[in-house]
Amino acid sequence: MVTQSYAILGVHISVFKIQRDRVVKYRQLSRTGVFVSELCLGSMTFGGKGLYEVIGTIGQDEANMLVGHSLDAGVNFFDTANVYSNGESERILGKALGRHRKDVILATKVRSRMGHGPNDVGLSRVHIMQQVEGSLRRLGTDYIDLYQIHNFDSLAAVEETLRTLDDLVRSGKVRYIGCSNLSAWQIMKFLGISELRGLERFVSVQSFYSLAARGIEREIVPLVKDQDLALLTWSPLAGGYLSGKFTRQGATDPKSRRTTFDFPPINKERAFDIIDRMMEIAKEHDVSVAQIALSWLLHQGHVTSIIIGVRNAYHLRENLRSIDVSLSEDELSSLNEISALSSEYPGWIFSTPSDRLPVDL
Repeated sequence: MVTQSYAILGVHISVFKIQRDRVVKYRQLSRTGVFVSELCLGSMTFGGKGLYEVIGTIGQDEANMLVGHSLDAGVNFFDTANVYSNGESERILGKALGRHRKDVILATKVRSRMGHGPNDVGLSRVHIMQQVEGSLRRLGTDYIDLYQIHNFDSLAAVEETLRTLDDLVRSGKVRYIGCSNLSAWQIMKFLGISELRGLERFVSVQSFYSLAARGIEREIVPLVKDQDLALLTWSPLAGGYLSGKFTRQGATDPKSRRTTFDFPPINKERAFDIIDRMMEIAKEHDVSVAQIALSWLLHQGHVTSIIIGVRNAYHLRENLRSIDVSLSEDELSSLNEISALSSEYPGWIFSTPSDRLPVDL
C-alpha cells in the first residue's frame, strides 16, 4: 500500500492506493491531526424502528455486509446517533464494526428525546451523561471518537453543555466534540465560550448540503473556513431527489424514499433545472446522476467528509465510485451557475467593491 500526503486549498489530504488501484482519499478533521475518509457511511437506515422505518430497515446481516464493503473500500469514518431507531442503529453499527472498531473514527450524537421523562431530552448535564453511557453500551465500545450535539437546546446553558462535554473528553469517554444542525451564530457562541472558559472546542460542523441546497454557503461555510472547522455534510442527494430517480415527468421508482417521506425540504422546480444539467454531465462521463452530485461535493475544498446513507450494496458501490469522477472546470462552473444562491443582504454588500482600496485623488 502506497501512501502520499499533500494539501489542496489548505485541506490536508492523504491518498492510499489499495486493491485494484482504487484511490481512497482522506481529509484532516480540523486541527486534530486525525484523517477521515472523504465518504462517511451513515447508519440512519439501520434498524428501521418507529419514525425511521420510512428511511430504511437494514438489519444486522445486511449492515455487516455494507460495513464490510465500506471498510474494504478504505472508508474509516462511520456516523450514527442515539435517536436513530431509538438506539437500534447504534447497536447494529457497533456489532457490524466488531474487531475493526479500533481502525475507524466512530461518530454519534446526543440531544433528541430518548424517553418519556422530562429530562430524557436536551443538552443538560443530566441528559448528556445518561446518553453517553447508553451510546457506549449500544456501540460496544469504551470511547466515542466524535460526540456531536444533534441540535441546539435553547433551555440548557451553553456553558453547562460545554463543561459536560469537556468532562467527557477529560475522562477519555469522548475524543473530540462537534455539532450538527446549528446556525452560524449558535456555533460561534459555543466557540466563543470554549475560548473564554478554556473548554473543549468543537472540531466539526455537520450540516445539510447538496447541489439542491447550498444555503450553508451564506454563513456556515465562511465560518468553518475562518474557524478551521471540519465540515461534514448530510443528505448529499437531497433525500434522494438528486439520485436520478426524479425528473419533470415524475419519479422513476415509486418505492423511492422521497415518494413517502418528503424530506429534507428543497425547491423542487429549481432542482429540476439542476438535475437536467447533471444528467447531461452524467451521460458525458458514463456515470449516474447520483455520482455527479457526490462528485460536485468532493470538489468543494471546504467539505471534509460526505455522509452517505444507503439501503443496499448497489447504492453503496455507486456512491463509492463517485471518488473516481473528475469534473472539468467548465462542468463545475455550469453546475455552480445553475445552482447558485440568490443574492441576499448583507451578502450583496460584501460583494461590492471595497471602499478601502487605494484611490487616485
